[in-house]
Amino acid sequence: MLVAVEFSGERKKLPPEATLARKAAAVLADMEKPLSVPEAAQTTTLDFDASLAEFEELARSAGAEIGATLVQHRPRPDPATLIGKGKLEEISGAVGSTNADLVLFDHDLTPSQLRNLEAYLPCRVIDRTQLILDIFARHARTREGQLQVELAQLEYQLPRLAGRGKGMSQLGGGIGTRGPGETQLETDRRKINLRIDHVKRQLESVRRIRRQQRQRREAVPVPVVALVGYTNAGKSTLFNALTEAGVLESSRMFATLDPKLSQLVLPSRRRVLLSDTVGFIRNLPHTLVTSFRATLEEVERAELLLHVRDASSPMLDEQKVQVERVLGELDVKGKPIIEVWNKVDLVSVEDRQHLETSGAGKNRVAVSALTHEGLDRLLAAVDEALTADPIIEMHLRLPQSEGAVMAALEAGAVMGAKRFEGNLAYLTVRGPASLLNRYRRFQEKMESGRNLEKTLPELA
Repeated sequence: MLVAVEFSGERKKLPPEATLARKAAAVLADMEKPLSVPEAAQTTTLDFDASLAEFEELARSAGAEIGATLVQHRPRPDPATLIGKGKLEEISGAVGSTNADLVLFDHDLTPSQLRNLEAYLPCRVIDRTQLILDIFARHARTREGQLQVELAQLEYQLPRLAGRGKGMSQLGGGIGTRGPGETQLETDRRKINLRIDHVKRQLESVRRIRRQQRQRREAVPVPVVALVGYTNAGKSTLFNALTEAGVLESSRMFATLDPKLSQLVLPSRRRVLLSDTVGFIRNLPHTLVTSFRATLEEVERAELLLHVRDASSPMLDEQKVQVERVLGELDVKGKPIIEVWNKVDLVSVEDRQHLETSGAGKNRVAVSALTHEGLDRLLAAVDEALTADPIIEMHLRLPQSEGAVMAALEAGAVMGAKRFEGNLAYLTVRGPASLLNRYRRFQEKMESGRNLEKTLPELA
């Protein structure tokens, strides 16, 4: 059973672009409908309905079968149970009639609220953070991902041990055993703290190995481009479309948990590493961001970020705000970003034209990872945005005996004009500076030869 609660005191001011978009939508709605709806009611309904649909998708991603959904609107949360006594009785009756064995709250519960709800309801109670942690645990495949999930679960569980019943009472009580003793609560806390320290040491070992791998990669200048975005925006589908890596594509939320790296060849023949990362979500718990630092290090080290956005989502601007909030926590908002508006195949022709027009002159590319539409424009935009290894053009004069140099240039650069005179080959090459600068000695010979050719007619 799902329980969604909206508190009027928690309604936040929307970003300017979201406000303008909704005003335009309201104008169109007023033109089509004879009865107008107040703007505040429209905003609240759209926010709440989209959040509820997202929460239902989260529950399905965790493998739950939804028996019923209950909604409550309150001015403020109840300190004891979040929802109040009347709604609690309604939930208890609904649980009995549907035979539900689990109640999911689309809100974070304090330890006391969780205890009070479990004491009253005849089934388990889970809040939003615990649900997300369960999904993460299902999708973690690598040892690193499993460690990160375990750390987040332990840190979530630690403040929720108190008040679990008689099992937490004083140990060693009774005649002849009185003394300070250690409660079961203290014993469990000590065990969890020891386990947290152990997991953190293992994660630090993982980070050390990653740093060593990164240092070996950095010895060869290969820029890293990271895909970031809201969960289920199509990052893995886009990753496969660009690299043919064959990673898991799923409409379920958080299908990608472990980071993926694959080589990508740009139109200039420059090679980059493309990284697929975990998706973000509304109200992503801070403990998850902290625990998944090892996974998100690729975002911190990336030279360019591709912010993948679902162009067909009704919560497009709100999702952008949530992603930028997490990027701010990672301190990477200053990096160059290209907005990739994905799933344009699901957008109407009029909306797509508006999208392309409004994005003129901005770092925005409209693509469809499913149909491969717009991928050429995206690769060209990535090529232009990378500055660490700039594209340069060079005129070379190569002896034909330098076959290895010719092969390296053809593999890593774009060959332009080419002509042969005797035993020499005159080339115009455009490619990454790190590659062409290795053969600058052939350019100098060509320039001296040109100067000699210009000087001979003057002497004659």
